[in-house]
Amino acid sequence: MINKLIQSSGFKRILIFVLIAVVLYLMKDMINLILLTFIFTFLMNQVVQFFEKRIPINRKLIVVISYAVIVGLLLFGLIKYLPIITSEIKELIRQLIAFYSKKQDNEVLNYIVSRIEKIQISNYLETGVASIVKSLSGIGRVGLQVFLAVIMSLLCLLEKPRLIAFTKKFKTSKVASIYVEIEYFASKFVKTFGKVIEAQIIIAIVNCTLTTISLKILGFPQLGGLAIMVFILGLIPVAGVIISLIPLAIIAYSIGGLAKVLYVGIAIMIIHGIESYILNPKLMSSKTNLPVFYTIIVLIFSEHFFGVWGLIVGIPIFVFLLDVLEVTDSKKV
Repeated sequence: MINKLIQSSGFKRILIFVLIAVVLYLMKDMINLILLTFIFTFLMNQVVQFFEKRIPINRKLIVVISYAVIVGLLLFGLIKYLPIITSEIKELIRQLIAFYSKKQDNEVLNYIVSRIEKIQISNYLETGVASIVKSLSGIGRVGLQVFLAVIMSLLCLLEKPRLIAFTKKFKTSKVASIYVEIEYFASKFVKTFGKVIEAQIIIAIVNCTLTTISLKILGFPQLGGLAIMVFILGLIPVAGVIISLIPLAIIAYSIGGLAKVLYVGIAIMIIHGIESYILNPKLMSSKTNLPVFYTIIVLIFSEHFFGVWGLIVGIPIFVFLLDVLEVTDSKKV
């Protein structure tokens, strides 16, 4: 029975999956580069395939032009708008600090602030500032990782047919049995993790655009900084909307009182409704339609183990595991 268990395909698949997990854990210092390379390659491959079906020109030329246009636009945006957005973010931080420091006319808000003071919020602020300083000190390393990820994804797409043909040679090699299992996990990973990341980015862009338009109508200042904040938080499923609502409500109260807070709450609820009932069903698979409790639990644990990355990739990784385990949504609860 033990020999049959060891020789079974299921045992072999589990063993190889554990081996892959161990290898990734040993390479945890490079996980940023690995994830960024995969995300850039997957997204740019979608762009290249879109134009390849519609424009009858050489594929490599499409790849080079696509990268040149997107990288050029990003560099132009950074050079032109980064100083403006930086000053707007500083102003937003100043407004939030002023709101916290100043005694408000509303007794409910004063009570909330007093309760926050009793749980020693200053200690958390000091920890947060320390982590921000640490992140800023490593910004050069992050920039280098992004640059390397872009170059590696460009090379990967330029040689995609050759890479596929070369990799398939392992199917007839002495490690064919291992290759078959790795190919299985890789195809599952691309279909689930890649698709969910793509959907999260599209949802975040739509959410950011609609929220920025709403804030513009409501007369909010520092729209550039707010747009960046809403987009980044929009990459976090479910919790991102709740987190972004807190600073938006504080700024709304500062510029227009409780009435403005109500308007912001209504706008965010409408946008969240569009995201939940229109975008999610169209972009996400049935496996991604997780109960909110599961989503929050996955985000908590993934943030604990992967840090900030966990908030973004936690749900896609969990969906990938569900797909590997063949957990299907046979009936809606």
